[in-house]
Amino acid sequence: MKTLQTIALFLTIIGALNWGMVGLFKIDLVATLFDGNDSIISRIIYTVIAIAGLINIGLLIEQLSRKEKM
Repeated sequence: MKTLQTIALFLTIIGALNWGMVGLFKIDLVATLFDGNDSIISRIIYTVIAIAGLINIGLLIEQLSRKEKM
């Protein structure tokens, strides 16, 4: 499970950097690299990063519940 969490965190960071580039420079790196937003590869990457974000929500809740117990 630790490996999955590490991968999820890495993917979430990549997604955050991509969104930062979209916000600052109007460059969507995923779309640029994989033939546009509508390509199946881009959609798969966006979906995988979204799932990684959901995994990280679980990690955040777990971390907060640990702090409450202390």
